[in-house]
Amino acid sequence: MSHGFDGRVVLVTGATSGIGEACAKLFAERGAAVMLTGRNLARGTAMCEALTAAGGKAQFLAGDVCDSGFCDSAVQKTIDAYGRLDVLINSAGIWRAASTVDTSDEVWHATIQTNVSGTFFMARAALRFMLTQRSGSIINIASDWGLIGGEEAAAYCASKGAVVLMTKAMALDHARDNIRINVLCPTDTDTPMMDNDYIARGMDLDEGKARSAAGIPIGRMATAIDVAEAACFLASDAASFITGVSLPIDGGATAD
Repeated sequence: MSHGFDGRVVLVTGATSGIGEACAKLFAERGAAVMLTGRNLARGTAMCEALTAAGGKAQFLAGDVCDSGFCDSAVQKTIDAYGRLDVLINSAGIWRAASTVDTSDEVWHATIQTNVSGTFFMARAALRFMLTQRSGSIINIASDWGLIGGEEAAAYCASKGAVVLMTKAMALDHARDNIRINVLCPTDTDTPMMDNDYIARGMDLDEGKARSAAGIPIGRMATAIDVAEAACFLASDAASFITGVSLPIDGGATAD
């Protein structure tokens, strides 16, 4: 294990897949004690075992960020386990492709509840403790489609746009409390969520990934590690004067 976050405690939501999983692994590799949350108990348990076997400190809590009580409990159990909370990575999120008229009430509510309310509930729970500690960093994961529009994504764009502006408001609320709050806005990222989207659209994975890469100026999709590296930077002391920022991790997709 390399260092960089020795003595720090990091809570990661959506930690059993994709960007959340990459963040959990990278912070653990760099010395942080990590608390993982997600809905897949088997996957979360296996991740903890792997991180611990590699010399890291990791625990897992199964639950849904849509439940504000779970969010409160996850923060408290992190404090009970490790004595503090330095970084929250809000990575839990969902995506369902549908045009506006084809977006059902169920998909709309589920998208807003998970992506917006879940992010808010967990951030609020973390902030209540970070205020007593007088320090902390929260990194929310949105999307480049929280900055620009996307086809067949009205619910998703609405949710991620909400996360971007919610982050800015939170950052202003707590700038004088020594708590920094930023948001990452990745483009199409090579994760199981994107794979599922390609399949739902009737594409094989190679076709889907090629189509995604073709729309990104740098010529490839993002990797989950690309996003995790940015999260580590924003959580680090090197970013001590950065708060309220929405940082695209998009290979130039929003540059125009």
